[in-house]
Amino acid sequence: MAKTSYWLMKSEPDVYPFERLVKEKKTAWEGVRNFEARNNLRAMAVGDLAFFYHSNIGKEIVGVMRVSKAAYPDPSAKGEDWSVVEVEPVKALATPVTLAAIKADPALKDLQLLRRSRLSVVPVSAEHWKRVLGLAKTKV
Repeated sequence: MAKTSYWLMKSEPDVYPFERLVKEKKTAWEGVRNFEARNNLRAMAVGDLAFFYHSNIGKEIVGVMRVSKAAYPDPSAKGEDWSVVEVEPVKALATPVTLAAIKADPALKDLQLLRRSRLSVVPVSAEHWKRVLGLAKTKV
């Protein structure tokens, strides 16, 4: 069985909030227009887990989702080389983990959310994954 990889994916909550993913039960994560973020999408495998981060408004990790379909061409990018993955909700965090809490935690100082803050899709190490879930008082 393949090892699960972990990710963090950002969405502005006034555009697409976690609650909408829960209601819709799945979505294509489209509209990524950065090559490094696109390559991260392409590296994802079915079954990988991702934190859902509300960016700009709230600035907090609010949920966990699972990759349900591997990368394929982004239908919103006619004639361009962009990709999407499909994701499904796993669960909301019992306690959202704010950007301020992440920045204040020395164990998370190398979290890619902080190191590559402009990217909408970043990898998360297994150690950081466990730490964030601990702060969130959530088991997955």
